[in-house]
Amino acid sequence: MRAIRELARQSSGVLLANVGARVAALVSLALATALVAWTGGPAAVGVYALVRVLPGLVGVIMSSGLPGALTYFLAGPTREDRRLPMTIVAMALIGGLLGTALWCAASPLLGAALFPDLSTPLVLLAGATVLTQLLVATAKSCSQGSDDLPGANLVIVNEELLFLPAYGLLWVGAVHGDAATVTALLAADVATFVWAWLRLAKRGFFRAAARPSPALARRVAAYGMRGQVGGVMTLLNLRLDFILLQLLAGPAVLGVYAIASKFAELVKVPGMALTYVLYPRFARQVTGAAAADARRLMPGATLLTTGVAVALLATAGIVIPALYGAAFEAAVIPAQVILLGLTLDGLGGVITGFLYGAGRPGLNSWAMAAGLAVTVALDVILIPHYGATGAAAASAVAYVTSTLALIWFYWWVGRAVPASTWEGSTVPSADTR
Repeated sequence: MRAIRELARQSSGVLLANVGARVAALVSLALATALVAWTGGPAAVGVYALVRVLPGLVGVIMSSGLPGALTYFLAGPTREDRRLPMTIVAMALIGGLLGTALWCAASPLLGAALFPDLSTPLVLLAGATVLTQLLVATAKSCSQGSDDLPGANLVIVNEELLFLPAYGLLWVGAVHGDAATVTALLAADVATFVWAWLRLAKRGFFRAAARPSPALARRVAAYGMRGQVGGVMTLLNLRLDFILLQLLAGPAVLGVYAIASKFAELVKVPGMALTYVLYPRFARQVTGAAAADARRLMPGATLLTTGVAVALLATAGIVIPALYGAAFEAAVIPAQVILLGLTLDGLGGVITGFLYGAGRPGLNSWAMAAGLAVTVALDVILIPHYGATGAAAASAVAYVTSTLALIWFYWWVGRAVPASTWEGSTVPSADTR
């Protein structure tokens, strides 16, 4: 824990600020989920969960993993390349528009399989969030990589918080149900990315920017593709059970499970904050120095998330029914099961930041692939018999599997680094394998 406290001090509270932003975002998300649950019940929560996740996944895929790649290029070896800003914008717009077109083309299938209660216009409207969610994610990563972590923190909060006033205004205007949910999500995205890109412009992100570079775009896409596999698999690990529950058990069970998973994922806040803060820090160091830095932080990170998991596990039976109502008491046990699998999440967060900062996002992808394989196998086996609890057990085992794989890859990368590079230097890593 001393190393974690030192990190917070050395970073002038940046780590704590990111934790605070993530807590605020999760509180906003919990309030939004509760609002949807109060007005529409478990089935409405299921729709909200899917629309919040699936378009963003399409945008990440169609942009070749752009958001995950940007911090490495903006903080690492190409940080002085003025072709980068407009290349990023071009990639985001092209990827977002292609993703939106793909969503619209697939809307009949999506409506029949995943959104049977939504009208075709609403399914198409949800497709617009492919572009808007990608623009939000790209702006957030640009802030992170260009040393504006306060700006990135505000994006993290705004993308969840702004749904609440948008949803409220729509209800006042007599727009209710799923129409209010989808429209509010779109409005919140637009408000968030407009503010975020204006902030980037005011901070000089586009100063002396050169025209987009296809060659640079290919480099960003190559890195992003390696990291994207892990990012997509992380999202699938987090949300594949949503899709399978919708298909195998229906929207009501999905709504219960969505509450359970959101509550349990509170324990991920410290690990995500560590990854977010350490990724640009490690990108500025040689690999050996970053490996030593990561190793020093691992014990404290593990203790931190274990403590949070134990506290949440003990309070789940009180908090979930109190916040969401008696209809969601069935979410308590699934939440507790997921929490058991997340006790090592802080350790995984440090290693993920190290692998991305060292230019090795593909290794993180392999670790996520191991977890995804477990998720698929166990979901198919357990969900038909145990519903939400079965999905929770599959997720817990998948989380542990991914973390163990990350530990192995950290040891493997660290072993390949000459001992002379394990101290002191902060020269940016040029390893882009």
